[in-house]
Amino acid sequence: MSTRSRAASGSGSGSGAAAGRPASSGAATPAPAGGSFLAQPLRAGRLAAYAGLFVFGAVVGAAGALVQGGFFPAGLLLALVGAAGAFYGGARAVGTKAGAVAPAAGWLVVVMLLTATRPEGDFLFGADLGSYGFLLGGMAVAVMCATLGQGSQPSAPAARLGK
Repeated sequence: MSTRSRAASGSGSGSGAAAGRPASSGAATPAPAGGSFLAQPLRAGRLAAYAGLFVFGAVVGAAGALVQGGFFPAGLLLALVGAAGAFYGGARAVGTKAGAVAPAAGWLVVVMLLTATRPEGDFLFGADLGSYGFLLGGMAVAVMCATLGQGSQPSAPAARLGK
């Protein structure tokens, strides 16, 4: 059990934050009410939101794959901006970083399926700059949106924390 979780539960030895007493200024601050994604229970509404975001990401990936090749410079930018909007919008809608991962996973599954050639020799992505820009740029945008900080900053004075 970490110091933060002991302080939040009030069961740590010497944490100074017993059930009825406020924590001293030197004690660790308790974790936010929501906690991390893994600490939150997976409810039906949250699961439905992630499934909907997965499907939305898949639709954005398929549309982006068609648009980026049709109108090269503007289509590529439009496809990447659409993907960024889906990823960041999912994170803001759900309020967790996993909200950005769900549409990114749907986008990645569809785009990877569309990169495979068919037995007839047909393919959707050619070996050109636009296709590689869409694949690598979309993955980079997904990573950026999934790692953006969603948590609130601690409410402490402007001085260094821990002093």
